[in-house]
Amino acid sequence: MVTTTTRRRAAEGSKSLSLRLNYRTQRYLFIYLMLSIPLLYFLLTRLFPILYSFNISFREWDILSPEKPFVGLDNYYGLFEDEAFRKSLKNTFFYVVVGIPGQLAVGLFAALLLQNVKLLRGFFRTIYFIPYITSIVAVSWVFRWLLMPNGWINGQILNLGLPAQPFLQSPDQAPYVIALSMIWQSVGFQMLIFLTGLEGIPKMYHEAAHIDGANAWDRFRFITLPLLNPIILFSAVIAGISYLQSFAHIVSMTQDGGPLNSTRTLVYHIYKLAFKNFDMGSASAATVILFVIILAFTLLQLKLLNRKIDY
Repeated sequence: MVTTTTRRRAAEGSKSLSLRLNYRTQRYLFIYLMLSIPLLYFLLTRLFPILYSFNISFREWDILSPEKPFVGLDNYYGLFEDEAFRKSLKNTFFYVVVGIPGQLAVGLFAALLLQNVKLLRGFFRTIYFIPYITSIVAVSWVFRWLLMPNGWINGQILNLGLPAQPFLQSPDQAPYVIALSMIWQSVGFQMLIFLTGLEGIPKMYHEAAHIDGANAWDRFRFITLPLLNPIILFSAVIAGISYLQSFAHIVSMTQDGGPLNSTRTLVYHIYKLAFKNFDMGSASAATVILFVIILAFTLLQLKLLNRKIDY
């Protein structure tokens, strides 16, 4: 009797354990299945095209021809022999050099101002953030309209008795105008990120420094800036990638990267090679170069800007 009861309980325990194991197995299978769907999507739409572009960059890839002969590094050599490509590379670095410091400086300045605003704080934050969520095409066309030879800004310049400016029609002024539009549209994003960082700095640090006699500039230089280092690093990396991939502003404001290719960027050059000249080999080679530049620039920023601050 005892033996039968023991066996029955053992069988029930074994069955219960089997059910639990089956449930855990089913749960993990479900979890991994759900995770595999976005992973598969990423592999098919991101990683595979990136790897395939390396293959295309080593071939003479005319989409109208069935033959795709291997040409080695000829596409890369051809790019660096192309004056338009070198100009687009130079312009891209110009936007990076001008845009990142300008965007971070203006965004931090706006955040410092809004940090002390008590009345209608949410309203002012919204006003600053609206340009960032506005369509790039819409913002670019507004700038283009304002900066026309007979536009509003030139009208105000003429009212002051000064000569009208060519702006987007000038190879010297157009790059700065486009960089200004990019900075203006991104200020809201940087402002919000910096505000979050500023609100995370303990007030006791500033209070202690004030008691010790430190003025506002010293407190900003030795307390605020060092403690904002993770925010600055994040913002610089995001801004760097964004400026290296500049495209929509150029197409919307100048249409073809003009005048005289003064605003053409690397991404626009890739677009023209691929979808206007149908030279996929050279376009893929330029894409690989852009990928290497973004990777190297990001690693350089992480190396130079990442600092450990202890207080």
